[in-house]
Amino acid sequence: MSNVVEFKRPPKPEEPKPPNPKRTRLLVILGVIAALVAAWAYFQYLGG
Repeated sequence: MSNVVEFKRPPKPEEPKPPNPKRTRLLVILGVIAALVAAWAYFQYLGG
C-alpha cells in the first residue's frame, strides 16, 4: 500500500456540434410557408 496520490487530468469537454445546415434550411422554409399561410388566412377571413 502506498501513500502516493495520483493526479489525473480532467476529461476535455466535448466541443459543441455545429448547427445542421439541412435542418436550418428546413426551418427557414417552414417559417416562410407559415407566414404565407398566416397572411392568406388573414386576408381570407378578416378582409383586406
